Amino acid sequence: MVLDLDNVITELETMTLAELRRRFAELFGESATTRHRQRLMRRILWRLQAVEEGDLSERARRRARELADDALLRLTAPRPPRAPIPRAAPKVDPRLPRPGSVITRLYKERLVEVTVTREGLLYEGRRYRSLSAVAGEVTGSHVNGFRFFGLAAKRNKEAS
Repeated sequence: MVLDLDNVITELETMTLAELRRRFAELFGESATTRHRQRLMRRILWRLQAVEEGDLSERARRRARELADDALLRLTAPRPPRAPIPRAAPKVDPRLPRPGSVITRLYKERLVEVTVTREGLLYEGRRYRSLSAVAGEVTGSHVNGFRFFGLAAKRNKEAS
């Protein structure tokens, strides 16, 4: 049987990637490691031609072995793909009260209420990552949130 390259190329171009990968597995006896259509098509065509016209001669194989540089050969198997690293839950500041607690402060005759949640702090319907961000929103300037809400640890004056 004579291989009609034009028909084979046309057939391969109409195949989906999954079909090309299946055809590759049929011809090579192993699954394809690439998803590149052109590369798969070229490898399939090469294999079909090698089957049709015969593979390399024994002389060519010997010469290829002579030319092959042992230093370039892979000595260890490739590593398996790594599993995705799970994202850690955001760290909760131990100085904050438990989720569900409400922190209040009277500021310029206005009651400021902040709800502590697992995802952060809730103030006037918006989420904040820190008490300092809430205190900055309330005052309009940078303020230590724990001091602003009276949660700063009292220092022992005798230890100084």
